[in-house]
Amino acid sequence: MPDDMIDRARDFLLRNGRLLERRLFASNFEGAPAPPAVEALAAYQNADGGFGSGLEPDKRDPCSQPVDLQFALETLDSIDAATGPTVARACDWLLTVTTDEGGVPFALPSVNAYPHAPWWAVAEGSPPARINPTAAIAGMLLKHGVAHRWLGPATQFCWRAIEGAPNSEFHDLMPMIAFLDNVPDRARANLALAAIAEVIAAPGVVALDVYAAGYVHKPLEWAPRPTSFCRKLFDDAVIESHLHALAARQQDDGGWPIFWEPISAGVALEWRGVVTLQALRTLRAYGR
Repeated sequence: MPDDMIDRARDFLLRNGRLLERRLFASNFEGAPAPPAVEALAAYQNADGGFGSGLEPDKRDPCSQPVDLQFALETLDSIDAATGPTVARACDWLLTVTTDEGGVPFALPSVNAYPHAPWWAVAEGSPPARINPTAAIAGMLLKHGVAHRWLGPATQFCWRAIEGAPNSEFHDLMPMIAFLDNVPDRARANLALAAIAEVIAAPGVVALDVYAAGYVHKPLEWAPRPTSFCRKLFDDAVIESHLHALAARQQDDGGWPIFWEPISAGVALEWRGVVTLQALRTLRAYGR
């Protein structure tokens, strides 16, 4: 990866990024230790153990939300710190919002009282469990060997959802893959992954055109690393063309753009910090 690309991204994050993304950049690309990034993340953890306060920026709910916990676990994973008291407290919170189905909802009704993107609105009452984010959370905990009683019912919920009705939605399939990559029953997982691969390979599921605009999901979102399950679904030429296009999307200010409508200019900058880090990690993972 050219030094100039990293330097420009660093400048963008220093000017516009949250403290969390600035410290993650330092840990990921400058050799800084993980604890300062963990400390920045701790500001988003509530007294109940869950995470909120716009950690996932498209909603400004201070209360704990399942997707914010997913975001937190993936953040800790990126700096090899996804264990310890922070995670244990978060798992205890999961028990308080798990439905009778064994999973957690996509969002909790507290989100309605605060500014949020339209897709975050949730019906009042007791929303049902969803594979997104239950499977992503379970996958992260399994990956890092976290033992907690939440995982048993959640694992059964994930199996039922994955082996149930077909699903081609990116935001459902990626959590499924995260779970299946890490669940101990490898024979069962490999059968499910093979079925998912067929779904992803179907025409129209992946946006193969490097110039495709709007809120679409291109190969590098499905396979952000060479070791990703979905990498084998795309030939080398496809990956190379999308790596070239990803590098070219770095903007004059050093950050990468987002392709959806944020709820404010401030949220746009927060998200651009997140996707800038994601872009750098993907380019580095592929040796670019």
